[in-house]
Amino acid sequence: MPPQSIASAREILTGLHEVMASRLGAQAKLNKVVQIIAEAMASEVCSIYLLRDGVLELYATVGLNQSAVHVTKLAHGEGLVGTIAKQISVLNLAEASSHPEFAYRPETGEETFHSFAGVPIVRKERVVGVLAVQHADPRAYEEVEIEALQTVAMVLSELVANAGLVDRAASAAEGDRDVGMARQVGLKLVTGMGRGVAVYHQPRILIEHTVAEDLEAERHRVVSAFTRMREQIEGMTSQAEFGTAGEHHEVLETYKMFAYDEGWARRINEAIDEGLTAEAAIERVRQRMRRRMAQIDDPLLAERMHDLDDLSNRLLRIVSGQLGTAAQAGLPHEAILVARNLGPAELLEYDRRKLKGVVLQEGSLTAHVIIVARAMGVPVIGRVADVRQQISEGDTVLLDGDEAVAWVRPTQAVEDAFDAKLEATQKKRAAYAALRDVPPVTKDGTRLTVMVNAGLRDDVAALAAVGADGIGLFRTEFQFLVSANLPRREGQARLYRSILDAAEGRPVIFRTVDVGGDKQLPYLHDHTEHEENPAMGWRALRLALDRDGLMKVQARALLEAAAGRELDVMFPMISEPWEFDEAKALVESQRAWLLQHRKQVPTAIRYGAMMEVPALAEVLDILLPKIDFLSVGTNDLTQFLFAADRSHPKLAERYDWLSPAILRFLRRIVRACDAADVPLAVCGEMGGRTLEAMALIGIGVRRLSITPAAVGALKAMIRSLDRQAATALMEIMLERPPENMRDALGAWAAEQGVILS
Repeated sequence: MPPQSIASAREILTGLHEVMASRLGAQAKLNKVVQIIAEAMASEVCSIYLLRDGVLELYATVGLNQSAVHVTKLAHGEGLVGTIAKQISVLNLAEASSHPEFAYRPETGEETFHSFAGVPIVRKERVVGVLAVQHADPRAYEEVEIEALQTVAMVLSELVANAGLVDRAASAAEGDRDVGMARQVGLKLVTGMGRGVAVYHQPRILIEHTVAEDLEAERHRVVSAFTRMREQIEGMTSQAEFGTAGEHHEVLETYKMFAYDEGWARRINEAIDEGLTAEAAIERVRQRMRRRMAQIDDPLLAERMHDLDDLSNRLLRIVSGQLGTAAQAGLPHEAILVARNLGPAELLEYDRRKLKGVVLQEGSLTAHVIIVARAMGVPVIGRVADVRQQISEGDTVLLDGDEAVAWVRPTQAVEDAFDAKLEATQKKRAAYAALRDVPPVTKDGTRLTVMVNAGLRDDVAALAAVGADGIGLFRTEFQFLVSANLPRREGQARLYRSILDAAEGRPVIFRTVDVGGDKQLPYLHDHTEHEENPAMGWRALRLALDRDGLMKVQARALLEAAAGRELDVMFPMISEPWEFDEAKALVESQRAWLLQHRKQVPTAIRYGAMMEVPALAEVLDILLPKIDFLSVGTNDLTQFLFAADRSHPKLAERYDWLSPAILRFLRRIVRACDAADVPLAVCGEMGGRTLEAMALIGIGVRRLSITPAAVGALKAMIRSLDRQAATALMEIMLERPPENMRDALGAWAAEQGVILS
């Protein structure tokens, strides 16, 4: 069945429209539908399965045995048809029997057919059936054929509903919810605690009519909807509060770029040309986009696809006249927002005084909406499965972003425990806030340095709020990750200058861009090459030295931003000393160019390296004389030492930071740096945990760079610690490690009165 033999989608829709308008009974209509599709697609088999009493029943077919109609039934998840229904996804197979879920039904006579393609028939976000085609020759169906099937499935959902064939069990399930307490666990995206009433972000938009009567009128509706949507986006991006430089502003500019994408508008109009209404055309283009999204491994590109999905929702609401999101309808005094996903602009529509938290069915740490949520101070958890089935509107929800848990319809005992934790957290914060201007000095008089890690311009405000000594790690890559194109030198310099200004003289260590691997940039063409081990792949300094144009632009921006003051710059993921030499030479060449052109440059530049690759420990005698400081990145270093992917759920808790292997390795680094008189800092989560930090101080670490939220607890621990006693303890424990280092250290801290969080 070559693709050119397929009739146009317009012809198929015209035929279906005539069937729907006819006086035939429901069964006769479905019989005509499968004939129309089979003829139009030159397909030997076309079948419709409908969900009836919880099972998928063969309701109409061309090509299979007619005696199998109403006889062949498949459970949810059984066979290829059941798999499509369960996963709400498309299957496109050159050889159907090769699929692990293939289930042969002898009564159908399908053994002579090899190729198979099927799409779900969806109504109100629920599968009500499956449309499938088959062919004798083994070949995968073309994308244009799959899109035609999806368009037909959209029309079929309308026909099935109007004919009263939607499964009563499925309809009843919408109101069949558990009324007892439920504990929903997700992914920690933005920390914090919140209590409120569950509110759905977006009511379902039901597309009632799919086949257009007047194509010109439908095109006009789309043009008007695009105009109104763009006006809304312009209004949001010009908000005074979010109109300044910063990553969330970059996100919204990228989002606005998508709203003006002419290619998107053109594809919608092409769908209208095929005979769809404006609503159905928008939905068809969105379905194509979601199919492609499911095939994308690159998390950054997937997030950009989520932005387009968000805009599709907005456009669909406008064109259908269903403008009522919870933001427009108004929130209760305290609300927990529930959504499949959110776009950054959609979140900005909400009154942040009333919005106490967000629960997402999807979402990821790199999502654009998370950047905005963090700037708003709204706790968020994601990856909560079937969130709208588990949480009903009006339910009381207790959201613990620190633990990534949402308690739904909580019992009084759970509410009391939540309130107690919230009160304790607030008291701790108040106690830590009192330490803001108190230096981190141990009981025996050692002044330690406590700095913070940052990646957003807004993070710098935490310096004064927590009383940190400076920024020990500013991750410059975020500006690159949220931009649609390589950030211009002027934009980079503006950001770096604003960071230095906000730091008010405190040191700021800029880490050069660490992208690549699992942090892909769509404007670097090499990202299309799949990497089996992205954390150990073409990333960080490796990428920057290969793409030296990228690094030259960043180096010039850093030098211009720090003109007339001191600059601290650090290179990530150095494996051998020559990589540091090349990176430093590149920055120095840019400084020489500026001097040659009589431009102002920094008064001094300190160069540092990140210790993340264990191999670097073997050549510290060569590297240390070349550098001004060394920083240990404990997250990457740990996974490389243990050969354990830190993102793997089965390995996340397997290897302890208080393992003798890690502590001995770090002690060796500390001693080498002390001997060479090179300052050493530990960056990452390990230094932000009070027990781990106590151990680090015991092996000689004097500088820690941590998340701002951990500074108060760390200061309290330091001020209750005798450094010399901790040093003596670690010497004994690392000479003869106890069976459980964590328990032993915790017991010692309790005996000594060390304050641990």
